[in-house]
Amino acid sequence: METRELRYFVAVAEELHFGRAARRLGIAQPPLSRAIRQLERRLGAALLERTSRTVNLTEAGLVLLREGRAALDAVEAADRRTRRAALAATGDPGLVLVTKAGASSELLSKLLDAYAAEPEAVTVDVLLCGPGEQERLLRDGRADVALLHRPFDTTAGFDTEELCTESQVVVLPAGHPLTGRTHVQMADVTDLPDLPMPRWPGPDGMYPDGPGPQVRDHTQLLQLIALGRASAIAPESCRAQLRDDLAAVPVLDAPMVTTVIAWPPHSRSRAVAGLVQTATRL
Repeated sequence: METRELRYFVAVAEELHFGRAARRLGIAQPPLSRAIRQLERRLGAALLERTSRTVNLTEAGLVLLREGRAALDAVEAADRRTRRAALAATGDPGLVLVTKAGASSELLSKLLDAYAAEPEAVTVDVLLCGPGEQERLLRDGRADVALLHRPFDTTAGFDTEELCTESQVVVLPAGHPLTGRTHVQMADVTDLPDLPMPRWPGPDGMYPDGPGPQVRDHTQLLQLIALGRASAIAPESCRAQLRDDLAAVPVLDAPMVTTVIAWPPHSRSRAVAGLVQTATRL
């Protein structure tokens, strides 16, 4: 298969409409239809069920959509990493480190300061993202290295080094009755009617159903908690960033959170190796 064919198919599979897919791709509809039929003939499988009104994916089409997205992501990642390697060869070997906004701030600050003191250090650009986005940015080549947090982030397919493991706390508005306790259990805080847990967007950008407020970033979340509209469970290290109108209480039975530094296993970047070595020494 050619990457052009995969892009055509993924566009049709996501739009479920040949006209919209053609407009998205910037081509006419007839050549798009011919390309999909040619792809089906080559694979010996029907990928789409077409009627005069609808387009739906077959089981084979669902498989190719999943695999095709992964293949196109890999091609784009190869493009980005190759271009950055070319820049490195001409004297601009900067690194891009991605991390969730508001997470591991103290650790990140210490890492950047320690690495900057190394004799062969390069410029490190920090890319802040929402929950769960670090993995995607690392996989598609927009980042060279990432700080991930197990069990919330998956590290499958990456090389990793563990940096620290910590317990979790519940973040509440200052003055809430639970802030007078030395600790709580998950059952005490997951169903608070007045302070529901936030809802973060998934990989598709859609929010899960639930009573909690929709949030997109760490600053918005802290503001909602201070206003008495939400609560959140976070790693112990978040205490260092809390304002006076917020309080944290240990959650004894919350899962431990392990922060890891992760990078693609095929990376041959000396700069990535140097940053990882500095992180493991901290």
